[in-house]
Amino acid sequence: MESLTCIKVRYAETDQMGVVHHSVYAVYLEAARVDFLERAGLPYPQVEARGVYFPVVELGLTFRAPARFGEEVLVRTRLAGLSRRDLLFRYRVERDGILLAEGFTRHLCQVGGKAGRIPEDIYQALSVLHLG
Repeated sequence: MESLTCIKVRYAETDQMGVVHHSVYAVYLEAARVDFLERAGLPYPQVEARGVYFPVVELGLTFRAPARFGEEVLVRTRLAGLSRRDLLFRYRVERDGILLAEGFTRHLCQVGGKAGRIPEDIYQALSVLHLG
């Protein structure tokens, strides 16, 4: 499964050069990841209500072209890796078919405040979405 999340660039997200600041892309990826899980039937607030969290432990981004205030960007998100203890998401940020950035986030599972295994029902739901 791949989810598509549209984000309109706000003025506050741009730097002095008028382009989206590199730090904002982490926020875009988070919004897209939450959207991915929602569309997959795993709303993150419901997952967290069970005491299950997936903190980001690794983040990588490669920038290809700038995004600017007022533009709409599309974030393509897919679950690229899944084990009993962690998740790997891959992203492509595009504007009108032009690749602006690509990256990944890796997440470890925490249950009850400690590193743990992904609960079986969540793991099974994610395994259906895993594209490898």
